Amino acid sequence: MLRWFRAFLPKEERFFDLFARHAQTVVQGALALQDMLRGGEETPVFCQRVNQFENDADGITREVLTAVRRTFITPFDRGDIKNLITAMDDAIDQMQQTAKAVVLFEVRTFEPPMREIATLLVECANLVSRALPLMQSIGNNVAMLSAITEEIGKLEGRIDDLHDIGLKELFLKHRNGNSMDFVVGAEIYKHLEKVSDRFDDVANEINSIVIEQV
Repeated sequence: MLRWFRAFLPKEERFFDLFARHAQTVVQGALALQDMLRGGEETPVFCQRVNQFENDADGITREVLTAVRRTFITPFDRGDIKNLITAMDDAIDQMQQTAKAVVLFEVRTFEPPMREIATLLVECANLVSRALPLMQSIGNNVAMLSAITEEIGKLEGRIDDLHDIGLKELFLKHRNGNSMDFVVGAEIYKHLEKVSDRFDDVANEINSIVIEQV
């Protein structure tokens, strides 16, 4: 009965604008991460860009959480809105953690699998950015939303594989040399894998909302 009643009440649509702004910030963060992992003397500049985009995303997240508290009728369940924006924010938080590790250990060169992971993370971010506008009319976009979240899941699996391949290559490269280089590289791989895990969480949140709405 409550669901039927809610369907006839006007809903606050600004959430979708906030989602879109946050998603675009995540895309920009992923692009900055990709540039960072190209290496070279400009690396600290791109680290700072990742940090700035993460700060921007935090601000948008706060706007969403404030709107949830103050809005009478939301587009979908309040808990789902919180979980979705939190999962999105966690993804760019992990990008920032990667950048922090790079700054801390003064890394300027990166392994090929790291750069390949960064490219796939940009794809994940773009897919999330495509999915969110479709959620304004979930019933008409179930197939497309399902296809997008499935693709994010596939990318997450490919990143897991690259993580394992890269870690193995790193071990072979440094097992008779500087163990600290292995430790630092492994730390960066760990954070990159966590970014992909958080994108997978976003996909799961979208799927959960779709299931509840159709």
